[in-house]
Amino acid sequence: MTVDFKETIGHYMQRDLEGVSEDTSVVNAASLLAARRIGSLVVHPAGQESHPSKIIGLVSETDLLRRVMAKDLTAAGTNVGQIMASPLLSIPSDRMMLDASHFMEKHGIRHLCVTEGEAIVGLISVRDLVKHFVYAEKGPIRDLDDVYRPLSVLMRRDIETIDREATLIAAAKRMADKRIGALMVTQAGEVVGIVTERDLIHKGMAQNQDLTQARVGSVMTQTLIDIDINRTVHAASDLMAEKNIRHLPITENHAIVGILSVRDLMRMI
Repeated sequence: MTVDFKETIGHYMQRDLEGVSEDTSVVNAASLLAARRIGSLVVHPAGQESHPSKIIGLVSETDLLRRVMAKDLTAAGTNVGQIMASPLLSIPSDRMMLDASHFMEKHGIRHLCVTEGEAIVGLISVRDLVKHFVYAEKGPIRDLDDVYRPLSVLMRRDIETIDREATLIAAAKRMADKRIGALMVTQAGEVVGIVTERDLIHKGMAQNQDLTQARVGSVMTQTLIDIDINRTVHAASDLMAEKNIRHLPITENHAIVGILSVRDLMRMI
């Protein structure tokens, strides 16, 4: 499968938008994200969910983690309207995918509203961008085909860790402080799993757990999905898409030497 490097955002955006009212509790928003296995929700004015054209904000897993969990706010007592991204950042559907990549990297976001005229008609995500550029016939990802061990160029070697007995709040604060979406989990100094932003939201907040008491070990992914450093960027992207994950440990001789995220792929673009 190959794609035109210059295709517009309209070809790749998601038109089916899942939304909530601004007075929806953060717990319910997290539950909906978990049920739909998505990373963001558009926000409508209270009482106007039936009007898809009325979108006043966007709330993502990152917002829930950084603006609620990391700030010690109670999920049940906080509404989406209090922590949503607003006013909305948007981009026209007839702009190039590279424009969306630059815009999202500049503002440090993973989801961007797409407009046609004055109306918001879709969303474009980091995953959509990666899907496009990885399979483009030319461009920055294709240029890596001639690079020796390209994953070593893209991955981050500074691996942040947290003990499995740490609380979910401690994990959220570490991720927010480091502005990352995953931590390797350790026990007695050995890596025993990975905990991601999604784990904290879907398995912690969405389940209405006491985030000050629940432990990282209860929500982490114990069976690691990793990839050898000698594999290609295409193989890494395909594996992340297949397993619906955004962070992939990179191994060399079966030892973890780095971690690759979807955001890392976008930065290369």
